Amino acid sequence: EYRLFTLMEHQYSLFVSIYTLDEGIYYGSYMYTHTWMTGTIILFLVMATAFMGYVLPWGQMSFWGATVITNLLSAIPYLGSDLVQ
Repeated sequence: EYRLFTLMEHQYSLFVSIYTLDEGIYYGSYMYTHTWMTGTIILFLVMATAFMGYVLPWGQMSFWGATVITNLLSAIPYLGSDLVQ
C-alpha cells in the first residue's frame, strides 16, 4: 500500500515538472533573460546563506567546506578559474 502511494506521488511530481516545462516553452518564458538572471541570483544567494549558516557556527571552516566553496567558485563561467587561482 505504501509503495503504491510512493509510486503515485512520483508520477504526480513528474507530471507537474513536465507540465511546467511545456508551459514555459509554449509561452516563451525562456526568452525573459532578466527574469532568469534575477531568479538565478536569488537561488545562489539562498544557497550561499544556507551554506554559510552551516559552516560558520563552528568557528572554523573545515577542509570539506573550503573544498565546496572552491568548487562552487570554479563553476562560474569565464571567471571561475581566475577566482580559484
